[in-house]
Amino acid sequence: MLQIIFVEYIVIFMLSIFFVKIVQNNASFLKLLDQPNARTMHQNSKPTGAGIGFLGAVGIVFPLFHMQLFISHIWLYSAIFIVFLVGIWDDMHGTTPRHKFIIIAIATVLIYIDGIVIHDVGVFFGFHLYLGWFALPFTLFAVMGFTNALNLIDGIDGLSGTLSMIIFASFVYIGFLYHDTLLMVIGLSLIAALLGFMVFNWHPATIFMGDSGSLTLGFIISVLSIQSLAYVPAIAILFVAAIPILDTIYVIIRRKRNGHSSFAPDKCHIHHLLNIVFHGNIRKTVLVLASIQAIYSFIGIHLSKWIDAGWLLLVYMVNIVCIYLFLRWVIRTKDSACEDNIR
Repeated sequence: MLQIIFVEYIVIFMLSIFFVKIVQNNASFLKLLDQPNARTMHQNSKPTGAGIGFLGAVGIVFPLFHMQLFISHIWLYSAIFIVFLVGIWDDMHGTTPRHKFIIIAIATVLIYIDGIVIHDVGVFFGFHLYLGWFALPFTLFAVMGFTNALNLIDGIDGLSGTLSMIIFASFVYIGFLYHDTLLMVIGLSLIAALLGFMVFNWHPATIFMGDSGSLTLGFIISVLSIQSLAYVPAIAILFVAAIPILDTIYVIIRRKRNGHSSFAPDKCHIHHLLNIVFHGNIRKTVLVLASIQAIYSFIGIHLSKWIDAGWLLLVYMVNIVCIYLFLRWVIRTKDSACEDNIR
């Protein structure tokens, strides 16, 4: 059994490298070139759309080894597939946030049909908060937020891939503890695929994952987060995927306070500002953020068993305030011109 598992993930890893290399070599022909903008760090156009490669590897291999699981969750995989398609379209031709919202809304309905929905958000200071009729709308809100959170954090070489692997490893661990096959096999498959992608994306990157990667990974993270709610409280998930979520919250608060659109690109994200603190050392920035994410994940999985979710929510809110103040301090003291880049 272990040998079969080992073979599966080795095949995904090798195919991921092979497919990403094909995308990279044909990026110009496929119109998969990422142009510099107010949010990116690179100065020249670079190949993008590596998500087509590493997710394609998973899409081919996964059903061969888990056909029964694939069939039993066909609505889930259909939802992932349409998000993947809109990501590919965005990489090649560009699309609007409105179109992405519509596709993600449709995908959320599909996972709802598959039984993946948020029915309650946990017990806070002794009060159990059930959602009732608001289950589907709240699930849509959560999926939309999680999906876009990873998309926003995808700003420097190696960051989104590294954070995703840590988050998926957390879901694998939860799946292992509670014998949830779906959490384990999807998590392990994506870790194997991302390891292949990181061969090309670790700084200095030669290709980016694009929306085909970040949008789809964000959606899958949201799905596995909801699946994990059967075993851990909702507040634990805010820690398991902390860095992307905290970055999104910070960006929305800052942009609203400054009177800018939430969708306006800039270089005021957590990774951009931390990179300034580390004098442009991208690898150090990624490793520090990855370490912080690993700590958050540990806290979310383990402390949620012993501490009331209400207290953990207060801790999380304090984290939001502290991060906001720290990043504002970086902007003021390091002469960051990130806000001047907002369009």
